[in-house]
Amino acid sequence: MDGAGGGQEAPLLVSCPVCSRELPAASINAHLDRCLQGQQPCKKMRLCESPEGSRRAEEPGKSPPTPFALFQKGRCSAVRGKGGEEDGEEGEPGAGPPDASAPDVSRESLAPKLEGKPLADKLRPDTLGDYVGQEQVVGEQTLLRSLLEAHEIPSLILWGPPGCGKTTLAHIIAKGSKKKGTRFVTLSATSAKTNEVREVISQAQNEKRLFKRKTILFIDEIHRFNKAQQDTFLPHVECGTVTLIGATTENPSFQVNSALLSRCRVIVLQKLSVEAMEAILTRALKSLGIRILSPDERGAGSVNGSDSKTSESGMCIEKTAVSTLAYLCDGDARTGLNGLQMAVQAQLTQPPHQSNALSSSANRIVITEDHVKEGLQRSHILYDRAGEEHYNCISALHKSMRGSDENASLYWLARMLEGGEDPLYVARRLVRFASEDIGLADPLALTQAVAAYQGCHFIGMPECEVLLAQCVVYFARAPKSIEMYSAYNNVKACLRNHEGPLPPVPLHLRNAPTKLMKDLGYSKGYKYNPMYKEPVDQEYLPKELKGVDFFKERRM
Repeated sequence: MDGAGGGQEAPLLVSCPVCSRELPAASINAHLDRCLQGQQPCKKMRLCESPEGSRRAEEPGKSPPTPFALFQKGRCSAVRGKGGEEDGEEGEPGAGPPDASAPDVSRESLAPKLEGKPLADKLRPDTLGDYVGQEQVVGEQTLLRSLLEAHEIPSLILWGPPGCGKTTLAHIIAKGSKKKGTRFVTLSATSAKTNEVREVISQAQNEKRLFKRKTILFIDEIHRFNKAQQDTFLPHVECGTVTLIGATTENPSFQVNSALLSRCRVIVLQKLSVEAMEAILTRALKSLGIRILSPDERGAGSVNGSDSKTSESGMCIEKTAVSTLAYLCDGDARTGLNGLQMAVQAQLTQPPHQSNALSSSANRIVITEDHVKEGLQRSHILYDRAGEEHYNCISALHKSMRGSDENASLYWLARMLEGGEDPLYVARRLVRFASEDIGLADPLALTQAVAAYQGCHFIGMPECEVLLAQCVVYFARAPKSIEMYSAYNNVKACLRNHEGPLPPVPLHLRNAPTKLMKDLGYSKGYKYNPMYKEPVDQEYLPKELKGVDFFKERRM
């Protein structure tokens, strides 16, 4: 009593409402801030079980309560899968007796990593250092990289095929801009309306006027906005109210207003290389804890029946499977990552005794090349009937036939038809080619083209594909002549360049159905050629064009 009265009083303890930990009252506020921000592991523990539940679990015959059963599967498994420092967690070494079903535990640790968002979205990088591919655009010493690192963001139009990194690059810009206090707003042209755009611009004006704060507006699929909607951005991009970043898979020359294009810089992103895709897939496998097996390791594991380097998830993937996936996704990172996710989930859903991915070691599941191919079925063909690839492929077909390359001609034809192109469109282009590039060198080419068009109209796809293939090969092998095509272009140039009124039709070439016309000299002096045995010397061009030869550039 005397010692207690003369000493310092014990501090008052307060229970944390989040994790139920008892702390001194003076430090409860700081603890709450850390706990609510997710910096304390005790918060994650509470989602699984309460401290009282942990103590009761040690008593025989009693199991811990699960007050947050809704989150138990996802959050608890995710925490244990990360190998974090949790007190009283069942996933810790020594927390429970060893279980023979080790592969099942590994499955449980891997499954939460694949739940929720698609893998492509979860693994989206936050910095340029983690951005793979597009070195010609954002590589070291490039202009755009320097501007991004200096947080001087110009208005941009990001143009590239699906899965090449357009949205990811915008995500990186957003992360960097928010650190500097810049406001970043994201809209999708597939769902956003003009009123929403005007509201964002109005807020940007207020932010700039009151707080001197910049606003970056990212519009995904900007080509979905019509011309009137795109005009909404013009004055505000011009005066710097907003910095516009648009992403599109379509050629901006056709889909974006020229006035808006002049205010933005177009950044062309190419589809990812196989090497870049392998790097992306390797990073994804590392984040999932899946080890890549070389061919030697795969063979050794099958023979010995054991694996001393089993991955933390109990799952491995063959090196050939990663390479195959990198090739099959055709430069589309989203397709590659989603295909990987599908292959992994397919093996996780199978019972251990039924999984054909199990190696001879019962502790390891191996994803093979066949599993990857089964998930993707086949390589998707990048083709858009109304977009850039439509014009690229028909141009390649036209030039291949003109160059007499029958193999390339068949390839581009199949590329279009297998991508869903209308066969009648291809047939119409072949009719044009027959006269433009073959012409009088083989007059039967036009007959072939018209017959192919009629055949396609009669029977449709897929039966008509062989008709088009026959016509394309015929044209590639046929002799070429642009004599007629060039001569007609010379005539058009003559008409366009003529100064003054066009010359009148010569009187002797005019028709004279009435007496008045005959009295005026119509058809006077005309020589009817069939009545003469010898060639008739007669002018058929206006006198101003006498001696003109439109075939002067005919091929020798």
